[in-house]
Amino acid sequence: MPALKTYDVFISHAWKYNDQYYNLINMLNEYAYFKYRDYSVPEHDPIIFDTTSELYRQLDEQIRQASVVLLIAGKYVKYRKWIQEEIKIAKKYNKPIIAIRPWGANIVPSEAEEKADIIVNWQASSIINAIREYSN
Repeated sequence: MPALKTYDVFISHAWKYNDQYYNLINMLNEYAYFKYRDYSVPEHDPIIFDTTSELYRQLDEQIRQASVVLLIAGKYVKYRKWIQEEIKIAKKYNKPIIAIRPWGANIVPSEAEEKADIIVNWQASSIINAIREYSN
């Protein structure tokens, strides 16, 4: 069997909604024949910084290393300053943005819809197929 490609992902999310982040991680971990490295900044492994510019610089470096950015596209997206900054950084590096419609949601905020390269449903196969297709 050939070696599996490892995909480098950054998951943009709000810590207030950590359950969505961890549910997504569990889906990715349980999917057969899929390997990835997580460059996200989850609450359990935060960036340590002294200034806002240092936080920005470290987020910039995490996203620079990723091949794709996953955006959990809940209604809070347009109100979270740092999610907006992560989107700007992704665009700066021409990183594809995959917006993921949260489970049970019918719509995606216009901000996420405008910035995403693709919008997928909260389903492992849809998310992983998009990662495989859009990763550079």
